[in-house]
Amino acid sequence: MATAMVTGILRKKLYEPAELACMGAPDGSAETLVKAAGIRHIPDLKELLSDCDTIVLAFKPQQLAEMSPQHMHLSAGKLVLSILAGSTIERLQEKFPEARNIIRAMPNTPGQIGAGITCYSARNQLDPADQEIAENILESMGAVIPLEEKYLDAVTALSGSGPAYVFEFVVALREAGVQAGLEVTVAERLSLETVLGAVRLLARSGEKPETLRDQVSSPGGTTLAGLEVMKEDRFRQLIEKTVLAAKKRSIELSGS
Repeated sequence: MATAMVTGILRKKLYEPAELACMGAPDGSAETLVKAAGIRHIPDLKELLSDCDTIVLAFKPQQLAEMSPQHMHLSAGKLVLSILAGSTIERLQEKFPEARNIIRAMPNTPGQIGAGITCYSARNQLDPADQEIAENILESMGAVIPLEEKYLDAVTALSGSGPAYVFEFVVALREAGVQAGLEVTVAERLSLETVLGAVRLLARSGEKPETLRDQVSSPGGTTLAGLEVMKEDRFRQLIEKTVLAAKKRSIELSGS
């Protein structure tokens, strides 16, 4: 997501590469990002934070607990924007008590191509300048919705994890197509293009998904036969259980 964010920022020319800097884990991710995007690599934390105005946290949520107490002072007066799943503003406040404001955001992976959606919440009401900074950064990955923090675990479960559910649905369509007698390459392309086309139609038509579903479903036809099986096997309830399980895990992470 850090790469998606940096790529989007530079694509929209919000900042010049020289105005962005990063440090990263020993896995070489920072060096890879620097080479690809042309931004600066500053491995020393004190040097990195001393001259910056906005700090973006884009690492594994579990690493938050490992952050050094020196962050408390190095982040003084700076805007902190976190995309760490399950990391509450209260927990971030413990690590960055002197930050001028703290923003918790939840983007999703389609942000890699500028087609994502991000919800965010701030510790305190953002002043216009900081709101512009935050929304410019987040809009580099797609659409942005401000929300109260109490909704962000649900957002994590729905839109944050949601792309994986869609990918799994495409896999299921592909495998079902193979079982129906199609070659795997044909089934794979049909599954991908069907989902892509259906979502485009939904987004561009302005119709409710139920309306478009009913337009495909002729009485006694093939689509209705399939939909009846989905209803009998409680497809909607399965998706509900999936989202609620992800929400539960997000809440668990917030307490870890």
